Amino acid sequence: MNHRPISLLPDVLISQIAAGEVVDRPASVVKELLENALDAGASEITIRIDGGGIQRICIQDNGKGIPQDELELAVTRHATSKIQSLNELESVMSLGFRGEALASIASVSQFTLSSYPKHQDSAYSISNQSGQWLLEPSAASPGTTVDVQSLYFSTPARRKFLKTEQTEFFHCLDVVKRMALANPAVTWLVYRDGKLQSRFQESSWSARVFSILEAMANGASKPIDVHTADMQLHGAVGLPDAARGKGDMQFFYVNGRFVKDKLINHAVRSAYEDVLHGDKFPSFVLFLNLPANEVDVNVHPAKTEVRFRNARAVHQWVRHSIQACLAPSRAVVPLSDSPACADQVPASTPVSSNAWRSSTGSAPVVQVQAKSAALPFLREELADYIQAYRPLEPAPRPVQITAQPKESQAEPPRAAEDAEYLGQAIAQVHGIYILALRTDGMVVVDMHAAHERVLYEQFKNALDNQQTISSQELLVPLLVQIDPRLASEVDNGQHLWEKLGFRLSLISTQELAVRAVPSMLAGQDLSALLQQWLEDLQLYGVAHVLERQRNEWLAGLACHTAVRANRKLTIPEMNALLRSMERTERSDQCNHGRPTWRHFSLSEMDKWFLRGQ
Repeated sequence: MNHRPISLLPDVLISQIAAGEVVDRPASVVKELLENALDAGASEITIRIDGGGIQRICIQDNGKGIPQDELELAVTRHATSKIQSLNELESVMSLGFRGEALASIASVSQFTLSSYPKHQDSAYSISNQSGQWLLEPSAASPGTTVDVQSLYFSTPARRKFLKTEQTEFFHCLDVVKRMALANPAVTWLVYRDGKLQSRFQESSWSARVFSILEAMANGASKPIDVHTADMQLHGAVGLPDAARGKGDMQFFYVNGRFVKDKLINHAVRSAYEDVLHGDKFPSFVLFLNLPANEVDVNVHPAKTEVRFRNARAVHQWVRHSIQACLAPSRAVVPLSDSPACADQVPASTPVSSNAWRSSTGSAPVVQVQAKSAALPFLREELADYIQAYRPLEPAPRPVQITAQPKESQAEPPRAAEDAEYLGQAIAQVHGIYILALRTDGMVVVDMHAAHERVLYEQFKNALDNQQTISSQELLVPLLVQIDPRLASEVDNGQHLWEKLGFRLSLISTQELAVRAVPSMLAGQDLSALLQQWLEDLQLYGVAHVLERQRNEWLAGLACHTAVRANRKLTIPEMNALLRSMERTERSDQCNHGRPTWRHFSLSEMDKWFLRGQ
């Protein structure tokens, strides 16, 4: 390669390089222009897309507009009205702020910007003519119109990487939907090749969500609205039963900005850990609001990634908030089809099972100190639970699995519908399913899956009362090689290791000594396990690691302890299981995420047999 002297790049080439980061496809142009329209306070936005956005993208809004004397600056690189100092950059709340979008788009297209501020006598436009900007009067409605034609005409190689016109259009439509979800007070019109494709009228937030994401309507989602002194999380989370085969209905916003953040995705996924089956993806629309100086949005040119100042705290709080929202079972409190049911719980606290149950008037559930022979560290705590359905002795209905308070052995009277939401058992089908009758139809219960969840939740409650897990001392310490970057986590997480039954000490930055292990893990290869725990500890904090590992152990215990298929149960035993499900969190799914029960209404059964038709 011939030697070339170092020189400054031409402005046009600089803008085209920037366009490669900001404008990678037509949908990127739509995103940048819509962000500008929203920042301008628009209440109605019209999007026209021809030829998949390659031929033309036209965005028209009724925002405050750009004055005539600022139009030339608007299309100049690094010119913006949204920030003027480092302090403003660190606390930016506007969607756009980099001052690169218009110049980058104009460098790879035939570009015209028209604006008519309300205080101005007429509209003016600026367009790129043969590499020069031409400013002239124009006819335009109040607001701003940006017309982008022949995208990538000056960089034809970029066009080779685009998909079909239909694919590119639907990428553009996805961007509009993401923006519309976060801005229900704005009316959106989308035209495709001159024909109206979609219209999202100004509406309430719930109406906007259900109009765009129909799969989350009709009781398939739960509202969430929780906050602390400086953070708020609100939106809707899909029920585990409504999980999908792909993650196309996952929307997370930080201070109104749609983001794709690995930390947040992990927090949400972790919240669904023991209620989601296989490789399914939950649906959710969530909005996290926190002080602007607690999040850095200037991480990526496209502004789709963020960095939190206290990432662990955000991760744990988001995970616990969603877990608490998902905890109440439908067998405990029937779901509403509308997010309005969030009003039943004070917004200042996470939606917990206790809050959802507060209206039922049921007696408080008392956690029982029990015994178990299945795992050494639970020997003193869980045996009563394991025996709860072994042999499931017949008892007067309703049978209580949880103990009553000592001062009152009798349960306060409850409404019949609340006391028997899952109905009354009438038969066992093929030694697998329980058939129960309700006034509005019938319920079919997978008895092993249901019992597995009941035991699992009881085991977790019992273990929560313990301080540590019993451990076994090693005669010869086990030496484990670790990544030097994770060495500090050994000391930082000492209380975690002790709760899990480990006793560790650092020998060097690359090696640690294991002097005691949990009794259940004695004799197993711990190197890979410890390495993974250290990495998770660094990313997500102590609480997540401890809870996840504990739950894995208890899920296995519950699965092996639960009543098996082909076990004959009496009617009182079946009713005892149904009543326990009604008092158990997350009883709609087993530990592996499979559904535990299904309800069939009389109207559904009438349709099966064409009754009334």
